[in-house]
Amino acid sequence: MIMTPLMHRSAYAVSPSAMDAALQRFLQATTTTAQDTVQQDGQVFSISVDVPGLSREQLRIELQDKTVRLASIEGAPRSIQRAWKLPATIDAAASKASLENGVLTLVLSTNQPSTQTLAIA
Repeated sequence: MIMTPLMHRSAYAVSPSAMDAALQRFLQATTTTAQDTVQQDGQVFSISVDVPGLSREQLRIELQDKTVRLASIEGAPRSIQRAWKLPATIDAAASKASLENGVLTLVLSTNQPSTQTLAIA
């Protein structure tokens, strides 16, 4: 009589490639965020961004001419980097930002370029 080992395969055994694919789907689902909301009301732009888990100390907002840059600082629990270009120069003194319940809201006032005429002497 010849003794051979019984080959037993678990019904729950998953191949490594299937586990990798499942991990990739999970990571894509958790790192994908909802679209940012941008609204315009005359010379005022409102931008809303979901930033759950970040405090106001962990966010950096830069205003430069027509560009707004949002980034999380190094060491923050999440990494966020966004930039928007507006059609007019941003008035930093009249703009404001607020963070409430994980939603950052930027209210940006813009300076519309005015056309001036010169009188010919």
